[in-house]
Amino acid sequence: MTPAVESPPKNHVPWTSIVWFAVLVLACYAPVLQRLAGQWVTDEDMGHGFFVPAVALFIVWQQREEILNVQLRPSMWGLALVAGSGVLLVLATLGAELFTSRLSFVFTLIGMVWTLGGRPLLRKLAFPLFLLFFMVPIPAVIYNRITFPLQILASRLADNALTVLNIPVIREGNVLELANKKLNVVEACSGIRSLLSLTFLSLVYGYFFEKQNWIRTVLFFSTIPIAIIANGSRVSLTAIITQFDPELAEGFFHEAQGWVIFMVALVILIVCHQVLGRAAKFVAARRAK
Repeated sequence: MTPAVESPPKNHVPWTSIVWFAVLVLACYAPVLQRLAGQWVTDEDMGHGFFVPAVALFIVWQQREEILNVQLRPSMWGLALVAGSGVLLVLATLGAELFTSRLSFVFTLIGMVWTLGGRPLLRKLAFPLFLLFFMVPIPAVIYNRITFPLQILASRLADNALTVLNIPVIREGNVLELANKKLNVVEACSGIRSLLSLTFLSLVYGYFFEKQNWIRTVLFFSTIPIAIIANGSRVSLTAIITQFDPELAEGFFHEAQGWVIFMVALVILIVCHQVLGRAAKFVAARRAK
């Protein structure tokens, strides 16, 4: 007779501790999360906010079998991080500082995982936990420092493109003076919205469709020039369209144009991935000879 092979027992999941931890965290951060969700609804730059926790949870669900087999090693260092995040929440609440209080929530979740599962579980959930930082809007001070240079850059790219096309234009800062209309490249047209969404999507895309970390890194950083060029193209296209009908530079058509340009930027990102993948295979084949 062949002896029966016993399958290794699965880890005991501390569901009671997880539930109590989750309830306490939600009770403490309910006002913060409510205002955060409200900003996702009203702030067009954070339109991807709702997708961030959804994607993170999907990744966790997809890896559930591996996560359940992780050897749990509860750590008090995680509890120290939770306590520190709580202090950060109190200070942020007293100072009416939204960014810090929202950041505190993410650090609390990291501390919760660290406390209940230790470093092995923290390493396993590192990527979905990292993604959660993208659901937090950047501080207004940093936002303003980024958007204005992007406005200037977009208007400069449009100025160069229109000059090449022999369309008369005079640029003063972020304002383009055309023959029949003045275009003001405002914050909404700075490209920050595309940049934030595209960087998040590049991480998710790289996670699901690429195994090599160096290609994932290149894809992530390539979103910066792709978003800048795409936004400059959008401003240029808007300026060209105004030569035929100035009203098309505003309203629904202008918004639809933004979505089309963003989808083109996403396609460019995918093409970059294909080029990098083929280049990596070519180099590997040459080295194998």
